[in-house]
Amino acid sequence: MKHYSVPGVSVAVIDGGEIAWARGYGVAEAGTSNPVTPETLFQAASISKPVAAMAALHMSRYGHFGLDDDVNQKLKSWQVPENEFTRRKPVTLRAILSHSAGLTVHGFAGYAAGEQVPTLLQVLDGVKPANSAPVRADQEPGSKWRYSGGGYTVLQQLMIDSFGKPFPDLMSIIALRQAGMASSTY
Repeated sequence: MKHYSVPGVSVAVIDGGEIAWARGYGVAEAGTSNPVTPETLFQAASISKPVAAMAALHMSRYGHFGLDDDVNQKLKSWQVPENEFTRRKPVTLRAILSHSAGLTVHGFAGYAAGEQVPTLLQVLDGVKPANSAPVRADQEPGSKWRYSGGGYTVLQQLMIDSFGKPFPDLMSIIALRQAGMASSTY
């Protein structure tokens, strides 16, 4: 913790699918005395992607959306803008999940406390107060691997449009509760 200037961590050891032990070390925020416990919430950042992928695969398994369907067939609030890359081959759920959809925006910087947070549609289109470029296809879907946080943002909108529920609610129902993660949220 000292080497990496980390004020606090929470560690859980899983053995045979069960939590063998869990402990918190340090403090939740530098300069405070609020200790980290096994229940302390941390930002998961990109660790949330495999959980979102699991929910998307659930959606596919139960017939809500096919892995190889054009995502624009189910997107209602927003569409991946058509261009020379998407005309040849559509963006699919399989390509999004495998980071091969040809979609831009590697990752997101986030927003400071008190700063205006954009809507999901503003993020997808790169419209202020979003602090990122718009999510667009700039290479043929399926042609090569490239990490894309933007692709998972499209997945988020796809799930919202498909189920008509807020993404945090969907993730709670489909993934987090099923895994016994009662304190976690999106």
